[in-house]
Amino acid sequence: MTGPLVPVEAVPDWLRPLVDASRVAAPERFSRVTAPPFDGARKAAVLMLFGDGSGEGSGDRVGPDVLLLRRADTLGSHAGQVGFPGGGAEDGEAAVDTALREAEEETGVAPEGVRPVAIFPELYVPVSRFAVTPVLAHWHRPSPVRPVDPAETAAVARVPIAELADPANRFQVALPGAGWRGPAFTVRGLFVWGFTAGLVSALLELGGWDAEWDRTDVRALDVALAEHEARTAARRT
Repeated sequence: MTGPLVPVEAVPDWLRPLVDASRVAAPERFSRVTAPPFDGARKAAVLMLFGDGSGEGSGDRVGPDVLLLRRADTLGSHAGQVGFPGGGAEDGEAAVDTALREAEEETGVAPEGVRPVAIFPELYVPVSRFAVTPVLAHWHRPSPVRPVDPAETAAVARVPIAELADPANRFQVALPGAGWRGPAFTVRGLFVWGFTAGLVSALLELGGWDAEWDRTDVRALDVALAEHEARTAARRT
């Protein structure tokens, strides 16, 4: 099932366009790979958790933000990558329950402060062979978040939507010779690309937050990652 889980009037005005979009958004809007080529894809879910930027830990942020995390460098799949909280479903577990459970396990977010508001189409991630259901949620009562297990999660951040939409923080990355190209973001010390960047890019458009950015700025993924890591290391010294 996809679409709203609550009446659109029950969510803040700034989140309503995304709830409405869940009724009609096609998988192709989020990813070029939308369905598994076999029946053995493992079910998974991610929590796209949006807050209004005024909760505990939001600092001086203005406007809505979204919760992202950076996975530990030692993980077997998607090591070091930035993503939404989420993971594989347990037997018989609904997508909403998976997303909430994984978010609590990874970031310590209190589920009672999270209201799932919509479900988006299932998407396929070839690298990990997951069929992922994105769950949109409103963080109506924010709680402190942190990397619960450093062996799994390296960092957790509430990232302002305005900074993700800022053209100065956006470009494209490519895998030379592989024929793959996709959106990317550098924000708050995070390098967002791949499956998550595709989701974020679509959410910015559907939510009405998108701004014109230079789509001709295409960088080789390995070079862009190396430059980002060098800048991050320089800021730490």
